[in-house]
Amino acid sequence: MTSTPLDPLGFLHSNPSGIKSDAQTDLVQLLLYEIIRVKDLIVYYESIPNGGGQLGASILNELVTEAYSSLVNYDTVLMKKYYDLLLNCD
Repeated sequence: MTSTPLDPLGFLHSNPSGIKSDAQTDLVQLLLYEIIRVKDLIVYYESIPNGGGQLGASILNELVTEAYSSLVNYDTVLMKKYYDLLLNCD
């Protein structure tokens, strides 16, 4: 008997248009979405030739690490802070 593991990020795949920011959306989901988006940005920055994006990548890595920490500790004040910071990363 095999069971299908529950995907904790399944909400990302269930809504093809992405997450909409409304009163029904959970802060945890929004923060996870931004963490995933910024991790993609980190890959982009790391791919810039001659190490041109290493500073940006390291700053974004630090933000992602702190955002994960706020999720683990379920510190809603820090979660909101890092959501706002990650939201403005590009």
